[in-house]
Amino acid sequence: MILGDRIFTEVETAEPFITNDAIVFGLLMISLAFVFATSSKKEGSWAKFYKYVPALLMCYFIPSILSSTGLIAAEWQTEADDGKIIEHGTSVYFVASRYLLPAALVLMTLSIDLKAVFNLGSKALIMFLTGTVGIIIGGPIAILIVGSISPETVGGEGIQAVWRGLSTLAGSWIGGGANQTAMLEVYNYDQTLYGNMVLVDIIVANIWMGLLLLGIGKAAKFDKWFGADSSSIEKLKERVTTYQKSIKREATLTDMMVMLGIGFGSMGIAHFIADFLSDFLPKNFSWIADPKSYFSFLGGQFFWLIAIVTIIGIILSYTPLKKYEGAGASRIGTIFIYVLVATIGMKMNLAGIVHNPGLILVGIIWMAIHAGLLILMAKLIKAPYFFLAVGSQANVGGAASAPVVAAEFHPSLSTVGVLLAVFGYVVGTVGALACTTLMRMIAESSM
Repeated sequence: MILGDRIFTEVETAEPFITNDAIVFGLLMISLAFVFATSSKKEGSWAKFYKYVPALLMCYFIPSILSSTGLIAAEWQTEADDGKIIEHGTSVYFVASRYLLPAALVLMTLSIDLKAVFNLGSKALIMFLTGTVGIIIGGPIAILIVGSISPETVGGEGIQAVWRGLSTLAGSWIGGGANQTAMLEVYNYDQTLYGNMVLVDIIVANIWMGLLLLGIGKAAKFDKWFGADSSSIEKLKERVTTYQKSIKREATLTDMMVMLGIGFGSMGIAHFIADFLSDFLPKNFSWIADPKSYFSFLGGQFFWLIAIVTIIGIILSYTPLKKYEGAGASRIGTIFIYVLVATIGMKMNLAGIVHNPGLILVGIIWMAIHAGLLILMAKLIKAPYFFLAVGSQANVGGAASAPVVAAEFHPSLSTVGVLLAVFGYVVGTVGALACTTLMRMIAESSM
């Protein structure tokens, strides 16, 4: 089963108390309303709480609590009368990632100054590539450390060799779902065990995203410690803010309908083209159809959806439609992003840690190396925390969450996250192959 940009199979999840999508969506919206209502308080205990905990983190964390307690779930299994296992899943995340995210990216890109984005310099790309290197070397080191403590955790033979399964994590954490599938095909990992790897992916990646969101509230302190010059980012934010103020007006019903038409109309066009390309290219080019190919990501519908909707948004930013930013286009886009955040949080069930704590430890060490290398590089090149957070999520989170993190700094910066995430698809398979080769060498040398 595919949800957004991630593949879910064979995950042992108990049926939640609530399975109705409408009720799940209602709970998520109540959670968002609660966070916004409490975070708007200027005095009292809530004001003190949100002084240290970003509202965005709570929008992400509350749904994860609902999921961890078994009230709701992104996916689960039931057993039929004949003993067969039936996979179930909520469509809420799919709707948020396939409908709301593309519309949000268009509306938040209307006010973008592409030249100013490129003027941010090379540090964004350096931090992204550092994050990639962190994933490539993190896997082998994690196997080496855990293998010295518990060899059976990272052992296995033939198609059940753990390093084969971990190759799918490398593909996921550098690129995305297409790269993850490519690794599963290349190394032929036992699919009856694949659910364990999916569990590690969900838990570790989402914990790391939560930490990054927590760090956003302390970005200024991080920048000071890094010795970073964030003036280029601030200039871009100031430039966009100044433009927004110059065209700001009270939105009418007509404005709202036109903006929704721009967002969802662009989403529809992007889906149409993406559906065509993801069907046409694999059928006519064997080097795209082959899951083992470096270019297999070009056959992915989600890749083309995000790429095309970003291009549409950039094109529209050079048209008179750009003025709808003054009526609140990016504000609507931000609402959609927060809904996506809540659905992402719903996917994290911390109770799953008990299923295979050894593999979770591998994932945590792996991610810690990725994070440590990013922090070291940020210190060396004096990169702002923005580049660290977005560079990491462009690898680990992909196109679904990189713009979320970027937009928390400013809606106009979401494009930076998208561009880096799309680049992640390109290097995902090559990076995962390099990582897996090293993991195999470590694993087999210790046997």
